[in-house]
Amino acid sequence: MKNKTIYTAIILFVLFIIYFNKGWILTNLSSPASNQAESEVTLNFPSDRYPETAAHIKAAIEHEKSSICTIDRKGAEANRKESLRGVPVKPNLDRDEFPMAMCEEGGKGADIMHISPSDNRGAGAWVSNQLDKYPDGTRVKIVVK
Repeated sequence: MKNKTIYTAIILFVLFIIYFNKGWILTNLSSPASNQAESEVTLNFPSDRYPETAAHIKAAIEHEKSSICTIDRKGAEANRKESLRGVPVKPNLDRDEFPMAMCEEGGKGADIMHISPSDNRGAGAWVSNQLDKYPDGTRVKIVVK
């Protein structure tokens, strides 16, 4: 009788979890959120928080660099290496690239601007945090606000 009670409690607990998580356990086991990779989201970049990066993004888009970023985290290191090749380092400045290295559109031919490390790294962390929930392949339209 004790085993039957334990099994009943376990089954009720699992059903409770499935119900209140709207099937999270079952849907995440069966298929990842692949439909999100085909969608486009808009990232409103805050120019008041990161003015140097915002100015660079605006200038790069005005010079016909794509405002669309297709997330490709695996390609970021190779893109960064390619985009920064031949661009000299300047004391106390970072080399900011747009399109960003984490974008398929980044890499060779990216627009490079020397900006302050705090603005560049803060902006990079902010963008990464905003896009964390989206899988590789997601198209992101970057809009400077």
